[in-house]
Amino acid sequence: MGKDLLESLLSELRRGTLILCVLSQLDKSYYGYALVQALHEKGIPVDANTLYPLLRRLENQGLLLSEWDTSENKPRKYYKRTEYGSQIYTELAEQWKSMANGIWNLIGGNEDE
Repeated sequence: MGKDLLESLLSELRRGTLILCVLSQLDKSYYGYALVQALHEKGIPVDANTLYPLLRRLENQGLLLSEWDTSENKPRKYYKRTEYGSQIYTELAEQWKSMANGIWNLIGGNEDE
């Protein structure tokens, strides 16, 4: 039971940071699966079933634009940050840095490490 609880809590923690992670990568265009791979390569594993609804939600919020590329055999929908999305990303990144430093201090770390 303890392992299930830990997995649940870790999932919540990841979910809370996923928006920042996704926005950090979308200064250039990515289609969904390529974004999954890019995040994974940078140590942020994300399931496609989690990512696609998030991309749609961020687009509905005006943070992303999407465009279909039908020039290949398989059409792909590419996503990129809007100017507004970049503004929000910058603010979220600053808030994250501040929170991360505070949390690091709370759990016994040292800001200089």
